[in-house]
Amino acid sequence: METMGERLRRARKNIGLQSARSAAIRFGWPPSTYAAHENGQNEIPVDVAEKYARAFKVTAGWLLSGDGEPEARNIVRVEGLVGAGGAIETSVEDLGHDGLEEIEVPFPLPPDAAAFRVAGNSMFPRYDDGDVVIVIKRNRHPKDLLHFETLVITEDGNRYLKRIVPGAQKGLYDLESFNAPPMRNVKIQGAIEVHSVVRQGQWRTLDSAGQQRLLQRKLRATS
Repeated sequence: METMGERLRRARKNIGLQSARSAAIRFGWPPSTYAAHENGQNEIPVDVAEKYARAFKVTAGWLLSGDGEPEARNIVRVEGLVGAGGAIETSVEDLGHDGLEEIEVPFPLPPDAAAFRVAGNSMFPRYDDGDVVIVIKRNRHPKDLLHFETLVITEDGNRYLKRIVPGAQKGLYDLESFNAPPMRNVKIQGAIEVHSVVRQGQWRTLDSAGQQRLLQRKLRATS
């Protein structure tokens, strides 16, 4: 059976970091402390295991006990805001440490999922201000997503949640909302498929206390 240190080493290698020192430098951890955890010289405290789990995209419960799935499939990072009406000035996003927050959603997600929080109400009743939209992080050609609500990145770098329809000229598109004027003949830089929407109140931010509660609940479930 793997030890905690062996699981930690496997998780580190799975994200492409070839040495304990490279992982410590990348994430700002004391190299000697992290190396001791990998080598099994020191027990890994719960709060430290949770920190390692976030960095290596696994569950802290698996790191500590070996039980359950390694991957945290219902935890996703909110990577920014998306405008359901006007443009979002992304330079003023404030969603936690480093402009991001980690949330728990009530269903499992694919590994390439990301989340954006809706700002504005021009897509009501499909999306409300404060909903979280889960997207699949791969850029699609706008033609592949015609007539679907899509996370659209325009040429000037603004993000919108809109329905894409053909524009008046080749290579340009109209961006439609339910209750706001359409944006006509827009050049699209990126189009990202919407996987699902999580209504406000059905997701919760995992601050340090929330992360700790989630971890303890998972540990109880596997004990």
